[in-house]
Amino acid sequence: MRTLVFVSTLLLASVALAGQVKDGKSHMLTEQNSQVVIEKSLKADVVVAGGGLSGVCAAVSAARHGCTVVLIQDRPVLGGNASSEIRMGVCGSHGDQWAETGILEEMQCKNFYYNPLQRYSLWDDVMYSTVVEEKNITLLLNTSVNEVEMDGDRIKAVKAWNTNAYTRYAIAGNIFIDCTGDGILRLSGAQFRYGRELPSEFGETYLAHGGDSLTMGNSILLQLRKTSEDHPFKAPDWAYHFTDEDFGYPTPKSDKPGVKFNYKKLYPEDNNFWWIEFGGTRSTIHDANEIQHELKRIAYGVWEYMKNNPDGRCKNYDLDWIGSLPGKRESARFVGPHILTQNDVLSGGHFDDAVAYGGWTLDDHDPEAFHKKGRISVEFSAPSGFGIPFDCLYSVNIPNLMFAGRDISATHMGLSSTRVMATCAMLGQAAGTGAALAVKHGTMPSGVRKEYIAELQGLLEYDDCMLPYRWRKPSELTMSARLAADSLAVLRNGIDRKWDGTDNGIWVAPEEPLIEYSWKKPVTISGARIIFDSDLKYRGKRMRKLEATTERVKMPEMMARGFRIEALVGKEWQTVYEDSNNILRFRDVKFAAPVSAKALRLVITSTWDAPKAHVFALDAI
Repeated sequence: MRTLVFVSTLLLASVALAGQVKDGKSHMLTEQNSQVVIEKSLKADVVVAGGGLSGVCAAVSAARHGCTVVLIQDRPVLGGNASSEIRMGVCGSHGDQWAETGILEEMQCKNFYYNPLQRYSLWDDVMYSTVVEEKNITLLLNTSVNEVEMDGDRIKAVKAWNTNAYTRYAIAGNIFIDCTGDGILRLSGAQFRYGRELPSEFGETYLAHGGDSLTMGNSILLQLRKTSEDHPFKAPDWAYHFTDEDFGYPTPKSDKPGVKFNYKKLYPEDNNFWWIEFGGTRSTIHDANEIQHELKRIAYGVWEYMKNNPDGRCKNYDLDWIGSLPGKRESARFVGPHILTQNDVLSGGHFDDAVAYGGWTLDDHDPEAFHKKGRISVEFSAPSGFGIPFDCLYSVNIPNLMFAGRDISATHMGLSSTRVMATCAMLGQAAGTGAALAVKHGTMPSGVRKEYIAELQGLLEYDDCMLPYRWRKPSELTMSARLAADSLAVLRNGIDRKWDGTDNGIWVAPEEPLIEYSWKKPVTISGARIIFDSDLKYRGKRMRKLEATTERVKMPEMMARGFRIEALVGKEWQTVYEDSNNILRFRDVKFAAPVSAKALRLVITSTWDAPKAHVFALDAI
């Protein structure tokens, strides 16, 4: 099982520095014998620009499927909008059975284990550990892409600047994935869109206005702390100083089914302050500094108004944290072979090349945002589990360019549903796996779409990424096995979660030898795929709105903590794998060596607190 590597990373760095001194580099450096800026060249199969959740999942998935990867992130931490710098909530599809899994759920389970107090700085390092534990990934933090080198119509390399290390990088690759959100790899000449389409272009009836460069705005968030004492708050002089008149306007509810109007929420309970939003009437890229300052003025003014309100709404609350870096909702969108629209979302996205799904509402924010007196966003119901096709994840005119996150090929309205981070994480894993297949088969993303889309979908499902309108196909070994009990048939139905009221799992007590497969003749088994129950209905894995608390979260109690896998070799059961401290839902177990066995069984040795463990799938590999 992987563990965090904070200490080991520091030790390696210390050894490297010590090595430099030992090698004769202990002399003083001056302008005569040293460089102020150094240059380095790197090369990888896959180059990922942007280290938010989509970029992390893209890099990790490509690396795990055999590619060398360079991940370039312009911030000191990973996670983007989910990081400690911004602290946006990780939202996704509505409904428990549509909870996103894959690498995202892996990191959320790790976060429960390593970060039970749900501190954002430790969440940063859970994401960091997930990346640096992959030997195929070279991570460049504090590094910004600022140039693209082309070879005909393909990207040959990107050039980047590391602000901390005074280093210029030239990074060559085969496949490039833009997960920056803002689409810096548009420098390649890739087709893109910025703003709102005319409603008539795609028949998008929820779009009242369009044909302009307006977008949804950025947000700065607040986090509050409950206290036993109460103190007034004074905002800086440069901040806004609001009065009741600034918020004195009607807030009617929608009278249309499936339509919700959202307004500023000036109360502390269950509030993440997303509505402190500005920038949709400006360029969320080129005016970023001015937007950041305006959001600071708004945020301090909002808290001053709430905290000092004579009705006492924020009595016994203090401002614990205020963001410095705004979180973005929208900027540029690349153009792929398919542009996802409002109608694709509403019809359920029945694409034969679906590689991910969304399920958030069509949530369109008004460009005027906070400064509008009235509703600042409108949500239109959308089906949970609408498919998103692979054709939205690669460029229509730059053959080796892919993208994932909020810059995929979609209209403004389509993006309003796919931009949330759990969806972006799944898109990142799909793009990274697709890039790995392109490298494996010596083709481009369009070639993966044409020749290998079934292989891509199968890999994603194996890696615990559910796809809409289909179920995973268990391995041939699994399907050819005889079952120790009829009840075990559910473990190979390909449905790795509770679905439409059906459990789809087995409850098994520790040391109960219930989960057993057998064959008429010995078969060669090299590993096992296991899905444990990590309690998908509990969305508390996605961090708290109020950070400062002493309440510790608990690991999903029905998940197996300890388990072993036994193989019947000859007439004896042999333990071929064992783990006493499992913290993950999806386990892709590889035996030390393949075994020839007539039977295989999974034995639970302990749970995280429940009398029995809940298991959704066991595959012999």
